[in-house]
Amino acid sequence: MRLLTLAGLWLASVGVAAQGNEGSVISPKEQPVSGYRFLTPETRALQDDAFANPGYLWVAAGAKAYQTSHGSGSCVSCHGERGMVGVASRYPRFDEEAQTLLNLEGRINACRTKHQELSALAYESEELLALSSYVAEQSRGLRTQVNVSAEAAPWLEAGEEYFFQRRGQLNLACHQCHDQSWGKMLRGDRLSQGQPNAFPAYRLEWQSLGSLHRRLQNCETGVRAEPQALGSRAYLELELYLVWRSQGLALESPGVRR
Repeated sequence: MRLLTLAGLWLASVGVAAQGNEGSVISPKEQPVSGYRFLTPETRALQDDAFANPGYLWVAAGAKAYQTSHGSGSCVSCHGERGMVGVASRYPRFDEEAQTLLNLEGRINACRTKHQELSALAYESEELLALSSYVAEQSRGLRTQVNVSAEAAPWLEAGEEYFFQRRGQLNLACHQCHDQSWGKMLRGDRLSQGQPNAFPAYRLEWQSLGSLHRRLQNCETGVRAEPQALGSRAYLELELYLVWRSQGLALESPGVRR
């Protein structure tokens, strides 16, 4: 009880104030709301304009990489021009052959190593960001349809546990900001539900495109916790839980966020 009080005092000290009754009544799992709602009109307009949205620079680079022959062939030679439509809406998912959970970046790297005889791309590398943003953009406007199989269930459970676990010097959990306090103000920003449907996304803070895992690292450093490695099992588990929690939202990548 004392820890909860201290967390409440911290939130109050940094300027969290109720704005209506949004987060206090409705759970994000019951009514998922995209972070798009919490953007300024100018940032929304930037995301909506394919000519102005800077994320499309990575999409264009990804389209070129998709067409280019590497190793034993190109992506398009296997998947065709429109073969990526709907793919991003189905990830993360458990891969039977690899016997592990793969997110979109992991699926791209699995294709590279198995079918193209190439090395895996590093997380946050420009080429992996380009390819993942291109594939994700092909599903823009589609709703997530992630399937939690029996094999994926333990990953989902672990991701949920991580979401509710307090961490860092501020002793805060994702749940406290994104379930209990969404719609309220934190300093100059309104807290969102932390939905992942816009990633890979261009963040104005970064002046660059980045993956969901990079954003998770930012959140952890924000509460003064040691972040997990990009692509780690912990972040894959959390990603699955976040995507499951966001069901019903349309994919927006490349999104633009603050």
